[in-house]
Amino acid sequence: MPKIGQYRNYGKTFKKPRRPFEKERLDGELKLVGEYGLRNKRELWRVQMILSKIRNAARNLLQHDEDDPKRLFEGQALMRRMYKYGLLNETQDKLDYVLALQPNDFLERRLQTVVFKQGLAKSIHHARVLIKQNHIRVGKQVVNIPSFIVRVDSQKHVDFSLTSPFGGGRPGRCKRKNAGKGGAGNAEDDE
Repeated sequence: MPKIGQYRNYGKTFKKPRRPFEKERLDGELKLVGEYGLRNKRELWRVQMILSKIRNAARNLLQHDEDDPKRLFEGQALMRRMYKYGLLNETQDKLDYVLALQPNDFLERRLQTVVFKQGLAKSIHHARVLIKQNHIRVGKQVVNIPSFIVRVDSQKHVDFSLTSPFGGGRPGRCKRKNAGKGGAGNAEDDE
């Protein structure tokens, strides 16, 4: 029998809420899951855990003096990361702004949301399907992970992949099948 315990991830990626049946929290989570087209609440809890780690780091840095080298060095690194991912803009240059971040700020930067906001998909759910079916690329790289966090500099490079029928690749299965039947003339007249 093979050893199963050999390859195991020990770091948790999400944290369940302490009170599982709190009505206000349940309603808020359901609203966010629907608004951003998440698969389940675990995706939301994952974002909340990332946010709590970042806010915790900012809180620890704020405990140091203003001119402390650790606070200056690590604070600037944290702020650079926030700018790079578009969570804060350049005018928000204090660590206090990091503490004010909400899960919505992270969910806005997901590839799924960016694809929908750019008009490449008809709905947020359609955006998820396009991403999972390898129709979307960021730069030259095809990305099939809806939770991919899009950086500010690569946001303008989000587009249909070159092999996708939407991006000028070869037509899809149904269109090829109809073209073989002789229905291609009708299809071209419609377009």
